[in-house]
Amino acid sequence: MFKVEDIQSYSKEQFEGIQAIATAYGDYSKKSYEDTKSYVEKLSGVKSLDKAIEVQTEYAKSAYESFVAESQKIAGLYTDLVKQAYKPLEGVVAKFTPAAH
Repeated sequence: MFKVEDIQSYSKEQFEGIQAIATAYGDYSKKSYEDTKSYVEKLSGVKSLDKAIEVQTEYAKSAYESFVAESQKIAGLYTDLVKQAYKPLEGVVAKFTPAAH
């Protein structure tokens, strides 16, 4: 059976995992906003089409790389959360799974 302490610990771990995911989303949103703001400032100061294309290309590359990196980071946090969620079930599954000889 489950102990109250185990349930409390499990709940705390789940909350911490969800909080880490929310923080990661918040950090990425803030960084994305700042990067976009900087891009608009740079773009508004260009004097030629060539420079505008250069600034746009740099921004697109940077935004894509940032998106991929942050997506992988957040996906890892979700993976960790799911592993934590199934941790209490490992003992139950072990009881019903025949031992391999």
